[in-house]
Amino acid sequence: MSKEMGELQKQWSAVMESVRTNSHVVAFMNSRIGRYLDAHPFVALSFLIFIAISAVPVAFFLGFVVITTVVACIGLVVMEGFLVSLGGVALLCILGGLAALSLAVSGALSIFYVSLTTLLSYWPTSHRLSKKEIANGSGFLPNCPPALLQDKKSE
Repeated sequence: MSKEMGELQKQWSAVMESVRTNSHVVAFMNSRIGRYLDAHPFVALSFLIFIAISAVPVAFFLGFVVITTVVACIGLVVMEGFLVSLGGVALLCILGGLAALSLAVSGALSIFYVSLTTLLSYWPTSHRLSKKEIANGSGFLPNCPPALLQDKKSE
């Protein structure tokens, strides 16, 4: 077992040496924060544990943000499509109502015109004017009623 532990210790030392010789790690350890964490190992361990533990909630939050953004975009498209469809149906109903109203009004006006012209064609007149009288304009002059004309002829 001591042989296996010795080999594991060699591998661990190789990994630690590769981390210590990494240029990013060397630059961080030469900074003020790196020197402070090297001088205070308890703070460095606490900071490392905080970062490791907080990774899961941060990942959940970022996933929540991405999911809600996608759902909001899809919901906006769906809501806009729903509102446009609703507006189209409302416009179709209004135009259909206007078409029915215009048919009803034109039908009522047509019935009124036909009935008025029919009634006026049966309207009693004192005498019918000939085309000649209408052309001469004599039909537009006031005339005596036919009963008075007969009285004048008998005199």
